[in-house]
Amino acid sequence: MSNEKDKPKQGQINIELDENIADGIYSNLAIINHSVSEFVVDFVSIMPGVPKSKVKSRIILTPQHAKRLLKALGENVARFENSHGEIKDYEQPPIPLNFGPTGQA
Repeated sequence: MSNEKDKPKQGQINIELDENIADGIYSNLAIINHSVSEFVVDFVSIMPGVPKSKVKSRIILTPQHAKRLLKALGENVARFENSHGEIKDYEQPPIPLNFGPTGQA
């Protein structure tokens, strides 16, 4: 028999976080491409002195969801800065990206 407290209430989503995903993947570069129907965000980890890097994760979003993500990130950055001070944005030299032709999603 199911327990009432285990059932999601109306309007709530029950989200499960797999152990392998919970560890996360480090990324210090995001490459964003888009078509008329989707945004593709590739997360890369570039290490100093290593001439080659691989895409560690790819997220594909609808334009509407990409806009909601932009808004959510902005709100969270503002909350973080209110609590911890301004995040410094250091100028970095452009990273030469060379991993094939630009694709259309």
